[in-house]
Amino acid sequence: MSDKPLSPTGVDGDTPFELQYFPPDPDLAEMVSSFYFVRIDMPLFDESERADRPQFRIMSVAEGEYIFPDGHVFPAKRATIIGPTSGSVRARGKGPLRIYGFGMMPAGWATLMGDHADKLTDRAMDAADLFGDWIDAVVEALIAAEDTEERLVIGNNFVREILKKNEPAPVWFTRTVDKWLTESVSPQVPALVDATGMSIRSVERMTKHYYGLSPRMLARKYRAVRAASAIARGETLDDAEMGDAFYDQSHLIREIKRFTGATPGQLARPSRYTEATTKGRKEMTGKVSPLVSDT
Repeated sequence: MSDKPLSPTGVDGDTPFELQYFPPDPDLAEMVSSFYFVRIDMPLFDESERADRPQFRIMSVAEGEYIFPDGHVFPAKRATIIGPTSGSVRARGKGPLRIYGFGMMPAGWATLMGDHADKLTDRAMDAADLFGDWIDAVVEALIAAEDTEERLVIGNNFVREILKKNEPAPVWFTRTVDKWLTESVSPQVPALVDATGMSIRSVERMTKHYYGLSPRMLARKYRAVRAASAIARGETLDDAEMGDAFYDQSHLIREIKRFTGATPGQLARPSRYTEATTKGRKEMTGKVSPLVSDT
């Protein structure tokens, strides 16, 4: 991107890689985790992405692939919808490349995908299969935009348009789950059941539908990525706090490796991509949900 960043994430515009994060408009705060724009000016981008929320990504050139935790390979499209992931995903792409994307909060994901929200876990799809040729116009508009401000206007309006297509998800439930995930370093399923006032079976069904994972797996995922993000930012993990979350050091290493694709030692010496991701999200503290900025 040639325009000056609105919110730089610690990488200079002259470097071969740049990542910028931006909060959504206020009316989309419970639907979108953040917008992000990526500039890759190197022959090959090859990184392990941590387990994450669903993503909607538009690429200037569709030359790449996503390799999911079970080995499934999905060739990248110009507009790709990536479902919630249960482990690290390897992302590969040929440069030079520009990526314009946004993460989806559970309410936004369920509203977008309707009855199919829980059927794309650890999988991806061509956005054109869902929206038809109309998506091509959005791709061209983002690529042709003159600056970051214009891309954010296009991105926010695009989200508003696609979320009109289905009934909105029950925000009360996603708010309850998000609060459960952020209030403890090791969320316990019985606490979520009590907070919702529903049966364990109903909670499991709704959590799988809106988050793509069971409550137990969801708690493991955010416990691990929260610790991993802290390590990558150079923060010291509180022994007592981590003692509540992990049985021992071996358990910590195994969980972080599963959900991020890296060991704590590797995260302490993060790649340019990991460093930009963790610092960029942290810089949005107070502008987005703690579920986004703290993980």
